[in-house]
Amino acid sequence: MIAHLLSAADLDRETATLVLDTATEMATVAGREVKKLPTLRGRTVVNLFYEDSTRTRTSFEVAAKRLSADVINFSAKGSSVSKGESLKDTALTLQAMGADAVVIRHSASGAAHRLAHWVDGSVVNAGDGTHEHPTQALLDAYTMRSRLGKLDGVRVAIVGDVLHSRVARSNVTLLATLGAEVTLVSPPTLLPVGVDSWPAAVSYDLDAVLPDTDAVMMLRVQRERMNDSFFPSAREYARRYGLDGARMRALPDHAIVMHPGPMNRGMEIAPEVADSARSTIVEQVANGVSVRMAVLYLLLGGKS
Repeated sequence: MIAHLLSAADLDRETATLVLDTATEMATVAGREVKKLPTLRGRTVVNLFYEDSTRTRTSFEVAAKRLSADVINFSAKGSSVSKGESLKDTALTLQAMGADAVVIRHSASGAAHRLAHWVDGSVVNAGDGTHEHPTQALLDAYTMRSRLGKLDGVRVAIVGDVLHSRVARSNVTLLATLGAEVTLVSPPTLLPVGVDSWPAAVSYDLDAVLPDTDAVMMLRVQRERMNDSFFPSAREYARRYGLDGARMRALPDHAIVMHPGPMNRGMEIAPEVADSARSTIVEQVANGVSVRMAVLYLLLGGKS
């Protein structure tokens, strides 16, 4: 197993499949009366979050506690970071405290890679800027495999604000590694420079893509990262790229609808779609705990 999980590109097909298979075993723990394994007893996992997060931070906390690890939640607000302490000095403090794993979310792309040079423990990237979010890609792949039965040859449409989405970047890389066929659907203004080199097709027409799609992943429009106007209006965006009931009915009968959350209901996804039987949005949250248990177990379980 790898020493850190910084990028979806760190995972080859064999390792990614091992994580998904391990997550399947971890999912059985949630059905027990006592939802605990003794695997990481005596280990310390630090959640180092410089950006606000509900799902990811809580998911990693629950995952670590179900493996019996000690968990320290470190928020940039109310800490020495607000007094100007650098990431490196914070890392050295955590190192001195004996952190076995550090889960980091940071607004700067590349922060997780820097941290990995400064601490001896394993580093897990929980989202760095607009760069990557590998465990989200893993839980998305796990959800697809659970619902569709396979990943090889599965046709996935990732729709919306690709430019600002670390989820899209990690998903494209991981899904390509696992044999899925990815199409990015977005207005031209919300596609990053160099997207032509990604292992994915590109389309500007959502209606043309939907009938041949097994899984459609709607991305949140990240208005907090937008300084300029990337589209005429919220209404126009929803009309062209929002997934409403009519568009959902254009999907094949077996197709599923995904969203990494949090959602802008009524913009990229209609409430009737988000709450439909096709939606895996709540499942993705539950699966996130199992996948993150698998990641922490594989990174730390084999170490003495």
